[in-house]
Amino acid sequence: MPRIAAPTNAAQREQTQRKILNAFGELLFTHGLPGLTMTDVARTAGVGRTAVYNYFADLEQLLVAYALDETGKFVVDLRASLDGLENPVDRLAVYVRAQMEDLTRRHLPPGPAMRSVLSNESFAKLGVHVGELNTILMDILRAGMAQRYLPEADVEGLVQLIHGSLTTSASRRNADTPDEDHITGAVRFIQAGVGATFDADGRPIQRA
Repeated sequence: MPRIAAPTNAAQREQTQRKILNAFGELLFTHGLPGLTMTDVARTAGVGRTAVYNYFADLEQLLVAYALDETGKFVVDLRASLDGLENPVDRLAVYVRAQMEDLTRRHLPPGPAMRSVLSNESFAKLGVHVGELNTILMDILRAGMAQRYLPEADVEGLVQLIHGSLTTSASRRNADTPDEDHITGAVRFIQAGVGATFDADGRPIQRA
């Protein structure tokens, strides 16, 4: 009798799907998206090519599923990291750090590259988690302004500037620069950019 790798059919399907998504992420990191095929994914995942098509109709659908899976896990981890932090300036630091760490190690192509390879419908699906991240950042900035740690400003505009700065900073990372130094610099740059100030001990100061 064949060996059953998972206790139920549902668990088996979930296990196979996870293998496919992990293999796709590995290939994105090692080879990039151009030229990648479903056969490559099947070979790396250790499953048949037909099995990959049983889960994903084409490479575009697989890319969207992988992107949603990765960003979904990121949002969950980010919310957990923010829990328990009261000061909005400290919360902003955690947000920026998490984004920088994710952008420097992520396997996904940047937004413009994703848009170029996805249909409008597929690209729109990714907006769900992007919207969640925007909401988290807007809440942090609004709390900072309400508690007088940040000057009043256009919150939506700041969100766009911050995300643009993070993407640029991650793409320009110098391999000779320690990641921690690069991330710390990005945190300080963005905190200063939104108007946060600190005392001699590095604690955020409320505005008069």
